[in-house]
Amino acid sequence: MKGVYIVGASGSIGTQTLDVIREYHNEFKVVGLSLGRDLIKAKQIIEEFKPEIICLREKKELDLSYKPIIVYGDEGLLKVASYHKFDKEVFVNALVGISGLMPTVVAINSKKDIALANKETLVVAGDIIKSLIKDKGVQLTPIDSEHSAILECLQGENKKDVKRLIITASGGSFRDKTREELIDVTKEMALAHPNWSMGSKITIDSATMMNKGFEVIEAHHLFDIPYNKIDTILHKESIVHSMVEYDDGVIKAAIGSADMHTPIAYALRYPKHEHITNKPLNLIGLNLHFEELSMDRYPCLEYAYYAVSRGGVYPAVLNASNEAAVWLFLNDRIKFLDIEKIIYDEIHNDKYESYDYSLDTIIKISNQIMNSIKERYEK
Repeated sequence: MKGVYIVGASGSIGTQTLDVIREYHNEFKVVGLSLGRDLIKAKQIIEEFKPEIICLREKKELDLSYKPIIVYGDEGLLKVASYHKFDKEVFVNALVGISGLMPTVVAINSKKDIALANKETLVVAGDIIKSLIKDKGVQLTPIDSEHSAILECLQGENKKDVKRLIITASGGSFRDKTREELIDVTKEMALAHPNWSMGSKITIDSATMMNKGFEVIEAHHLFDIPYNKIDTILHKESIVHSMVEYDDGVIKAAIGSADMHTPIAYALRYPKHEHITNKPLNLIGLNLHFEELSMDRYPCLEYAYYAVSRGGVYPAVLNASNEAAVWLFLNDRIKFLDIEKIIYDEIHNDKYESYDYSLDTIIKISNQIMNSIKERYEK
């Protein structure tokens, strides 16, 4: 039996992780959970899985049939991450934003394997996380469908033979609009993703293509491939999740339906492929299309390459400015294209060159940037 801890358990990835655990209930026991503000949904999940430790965002009373440990807020997340029950444990990070960084660090220090859906952990602190993983002797497996696909395509191959990684992108909610048509788009339009059902923040990141930039940085850290050997390509069907091209010109692709249960099960049970998807792919009559993913059309993708090329804390600056800008857009403070302007200004600020690359600095400047940007547009 393997103990499972899920932070962000009531979100899209979290609830689908619980689906997988239901299917493999003889292999996994939910020990710890963090849940959102929907207490009705939280109570249903808690009563079904009966975890020993629960983290809620704020102090609220829950009428439960048993007495678990209940903790709260950011401090509570760290208590869930450090809790210990089984010899073998996996920590599923399904949080959104930099709030997922320190729980990952604490879970690694607690000798838990990591199943990672939180993009920001590797984006802002990839080298630090990799060093911790090696030091503690734990395993980190990606949940994102793109990185899960790359992991599969690399199996049995010599990484020295890799010419490039190719990450596919659906194009997001506005993939068929010109830049001129983006001037007055609304958040309701942005949240209507054509292929995937995701949380609001990542759906906006998909519309700006910042999520693809984050995935390039993640792939760089996950697979030790230089970022200039990682390309992105537009693939509207979301059937080919990623590809690996080798030096002999052969391209291996991982294809499958747009169903996150599959990469979640792969991350939890790696390297097993026994999970049966709810959406099996029918190859007959299947048409696949690929187009250039233009950085002129999606400048946020270019910003990600720029930030990682500057190194140091600049990926953290990229993430913090994006996180603040998306929050402003979702709260009707700015227009959609203002997201790009805010990020551009921040990552081209030379003052961050002098900051040291450490967890404390990353967290400090991230909070400073997010607060400063929000205050600027609140006036």
